[in-house]
Amino acid sequence: MIDDTYELLTLHAEGRALWVTINNGPINLLTVDLMVELLKLGAALQADDDLLVVVLQSANPDFFIAHFDVAALINGDRPAEPVREDELNSFGVMCEMYRTMNKVTMAKIAGRIGGGGSELAMACDMRFGALGQAVMNQMEVPIGILPGGGGTQRLPALIGKARAAELILGGLDLDAETGERWGYFNRCLPPAELDDYVDGLARRMATFPPNALRKAKESLHNAAADPVPGLVEESWLFAQLMADPAATTAMSTFLDLGGQTPEGEKRVEDLSAEVARSEVW
Repeated sequence: MIDDTYELLTLHAEGRALWVTINNGPINLLTVDLMVELLKLGAALQADDDLLVVVLQSANPDFFIAHFDVAALINGDRPAEPVREDELNSFGVMCEMYRTMNKVTMAKIAGRIGGGGSELAMACDMRFGALGQAVMNQMEVPIGILPGGGGTQRLPALIGKARAAELILGGLDLDAETGERWGYFNRCLPPAELDDYVDGLARRMATFPPNALRKAKESLHNAAADPVPGLVEESWLFAQLMADPAATTAMSTFLDLGGQTPEGEKRVEDLSAEVARSEVW
């Protein structure tokens, strides 16, 4: 049985299904503390022989997860020169846990999702959004970095390279309707219907023969190329940008202009463009 000793996650189990509710401040920022809890939970889920389905959701109707904590990126310890690693970093390990565990992983997205939050959701088997409310944004490039937790690898696999380039290189919002049509979301539903559909699907799958469900997920993954080599290379490119003083300046400007506040994050497409315009590259 999964323990419930978490501060930022609330767990609710029904039979062989588990609902994980994320609650971390006004925008559900993916802080280091939240990442540690998601890593801890991922390890516990991998070791659990009973659960079959895991639903990630948010306590905040406006934000699933905004993105990774930009202040932590600026202030975190890092080598003076970028280092090329041969293995996934801790964020990559976390996302791969939710991709590869022998559980069906689902993200229920009622509001905004971006950056590292989107990268975690893309590692899940399925994503469902609320029509008129769910919005995805990979806002890294306008503020001087790149999606370093799988965004450049997972998004093209979901929606195609050209569309991924439009969103990542343009720093643009992806609304629920377009996201469903392009394939980021499995499907989007009216907000009042989202819980019933996702929770009903989770409960349905949780009653299936465990070995059949797990082997079917394993076989589905065999249809795709191993993402790890690309993820490792993405981390190396991210490390190079993090060593660039211009990136630190741009990220600081992002915070100064209202990044990581509810008001700023609801207009992150425009806010990140303001960052880019304010800097001399």
